[in-house]
Amino acid sequence: MARTAREVLADAVAGLAPAEGANRLVPLIAAGEAPREVFAALALEQHHIIPSDRRSFLHLADRSGLQPAVAAFFRFLAEGETEALHRLTTLATACGLDEKAVREYEPQAGCQAYPAYAAWLALGAEPVDAAVALTANFAAWSGYCATVSRAMRDHYGFDESACGFFDFFAVPSPEAEELSLAAVHSGLDTGLLSEPSAHRYGRLLQSYELMFWETLAVR
Repeated sequence: MARTAREVLADAVAGLAPAEGANRLVPLIAAGEAPREVFAALALEQHHIIPSDRRSFLHLADRSGLQPAVAAFFRFLAEGETEALHRLTTLATACGLDEKAVREYEPQAGCQAYPAYAAWLALGAEPVDAAVALTANFAAWSGYCATVSRAMRDHYGFDESACGFFDFFAVPSPEAEELSLAAVHSGLDTGLLSEPSAHRYGRLLQSYELMFWETLAVR
């Protein structure tokens, strides 16, 4: 029996989920034991990551060519990055960062490995394979954001607007889910989807995601 798009995505999300305890910073934030300065560092790094990811998603949309459902998924992701950048500015301000601090910050390699790999995918991966990999990664990222968002309120005294960046990612988007399903359905119909490749890309994305958090943890 042919696999469905929902089965493909469910297998990727479950099979590529990070091991329990793999992220050592988020539990520290959840307990209020991480230094408050970690949020400023995170905001500074994300000011480099989000524009890069947006460009990658737009390039993947352009490369999707004859797969309009795949292109629509990546255009939606790019629009989300625009909103995330707006919310990130509010977080940076709440952390005491001004435009000069953001502009002059030198990013760390361990935090920027993720967007560098996303750019690599944008250049060379089959777009629908990248869509599966990113969907699996976003499931993990969403869970981390939900935990951080709660902790910012409970332990660090941030107001609602400052938490908006993490709130944006913390709740899974029904529209993103539908677009992802449509993209994978297109990949199955056209025969362009390679699950082994998608899982390889997803495994590396998850590893670079954990590298991001680990780099922040050892500042």
